[in-house]
Amino acid sequence: MSDRWTFLIAIFVTSIRIQKESSRLDSANNPNQERGKTRFDDGLAVPCSLFPAPCLLLHSLQPSIMLFKVLSAAVYGIDANLIDVEVDYSGVVMEKDVLHTVGLPDAAVRESRDRVRAAIKNSNYTIPPTFITINLAPADMKKEGAGFDLPIAVGILGAYGALRLDDLSQFLLVGELGLDGSVRPVPGMLPIAILAREKGISNLILPAANAAEAAVVEGVNVYPVSSLLDVLELLNTSVVGVIQREPYRVATEALLGELQHFSVDFKDVRGQQTAKRALEVAAAGSHNILMIGPPGSGKTMLAKRLPSILAPLTFEEALETTKIHSVAGVLDAAAGLVTQRPFRSPHHTISDAGLIGGGIIPRPGEVSLAHNGLLFLDELPEFPRNVLEVLRQPLEDHTVTIARASMSLSFPARFMLAAAMNPCPCGFFNDKSRECMCTPPMIQRYVAKISGPLLDRIDIHIEVPAVQYKELRGSAAAEGSAEIRGRVMAARERQRLRFRKAGEKIYANAQMTTRQIRTHCELGADAERLLERAMQQQGLTARAHDRILKVARTIADLEGAEHLTVAHLAEAIQYRTLDRSYWA
Repeated sequence: MSDRWTFLIAIFVTSIRIQKESSRLDSANNPNQERGKTRFDDGLAVPCSLFPAPCLLLHSLQPSIMLFKVLSAAVYGIDANLIDVEVDYSGVVMEKDVLHTVGLPDAAVRESRDRVRAAIKNSNYTIPPTFITINLAPADMKKEGAGFDLPIAVGILGAYGALRLDDLSQFLLVGELGLDGSVRPVPGMLPIAILAREKGISNLILPAANAAEAAVVEGVNVYPVSSLLDVLELLNTSVVGVIQREPYRVATEALLGELQHFSVDFKDVRGQQTAKRALEVAAAGSHNILMIGPPGSGKTMLAKRLPSILAPLTFEEALETTKIHSVAGVLDAAAGLVTQRPFRSPHHTISDAGLIGGGIIPRPGEVSLAHNGLLFLDELPEFPRNVLEVLRQPLEDHTVTIARASMSLSFPARFMLAAAMNPCPCGFFNDKSRECMCTPPMIQRYVAKISGPLLDRIDIHIEVPAVQYKELRGSAAAEGSAEIRGRVMAARERQRLRFRKAGEKIYANAQMTTRQIRTHCELGADAERLLERAMQQQGLTARAHDRILKVARTIADLEGAEHLTVAHLAEAIQYRTLDRSYWA
């Protein structure tokens, strides 16, 4: 409000206080209201004509609506919690409006008062000069982010009579406000939509840029808005009991059914048939794989083509992955749903917090962003030892728990690990074309950066030798990704049917527990003797025993075999022998 109006109000209030008889006016029908005046809690009666139009105070200062409640949500980890936004005004005229936020708000939430004030003003409304308390309940839960701007603004407008609807219990509002009243997107909208469905809240009002991701949740009406005035129009037209607007819809089946296109293909890779076979097995069962070879042998080239042969996401997997990407703020707003398996390739200078996740309020790291997808670590020994060691727990448990003084959050981390490394510092150990200049102690120090426990969690170890000239320049057509992917998808379908028949909610052989391994990986007498001999001669651990059986089960699925044979087991065992030559 301008200085002119503030000055006039001050003069009028002073004159009212001097006249004692005016302050004691009493009405039997409505003690708080006189004709053409609004009476405040301290007995002052102020004409509404003092306030510039549109005057919110004219609609509001009734004791029955001094408190207005709006539902919103806050995201912690990958789940959302319901937040009650309560707006209360004192009814006492002050020099200017004062907005006070309580309920453990962070800096972004406290700053919302300035954004909300400007947004309301630029939407042609005026906040009366009084004290406004905004409570974000539950009060013992820390609130962060700008997503409370929209519910706070709607709560203020509702308290002062700009809404025809008094009950917003079937509306959940989230969004950041610009100074011009526009509604901007916020991260984590998919978990909020899931929360609305679980709580039985039928209508979700959110920024237009977040509509696609929220609309994949069935059972919730999603209404995208672009401005604060758009929100008021939507709510005021729903007073008759029916919202006069169609909710936003997306066809999730069509999104997942779209043909996936990749810019790279396995037909670009010359030679390396053994490595291609190992990658096919890894993709079919979601097994971890380590490639060792000299520089320029094609390790990175092979790894970057691995996503082109992975099986497509199921709807449940896509929903899980989208929740994580939505919370992290890396979701493509136009897509709405993650339809391709993630491929994450962090640089070796990444910190342990960047890889696992962290922060005052923990955020997902690279292992969680690669959930249901592929995490590729190139030049594995160049990563700091402490960074690599934090991978041990998520590789085993498929989840990451980050504990802080104020909270402890868990993020899913079921990913397929692909790693590449040179055999020595110069890179040419065991290379037939180049002489290695490294001493044995140098080689041992180099490979020792990869600890035994971490190596034991990698199912397949494969050597990728340098490509021969004849293979490099040969005219024979290499097998493409489409053919390999067809076999991978057939193997995945066999696994899906097997696990669904047994009532188990897993999607790949690599996810089998010890009990499930005993059920689905039975061995004949010859295969038992072969596995026993390999365990004794190579000194394999119990973990390596289970992972060999998982890989053998995947090899059998690729061939369409129901039972494991000696050939399947022999191929799985050979994928565990390479580490004995380098780490012996």
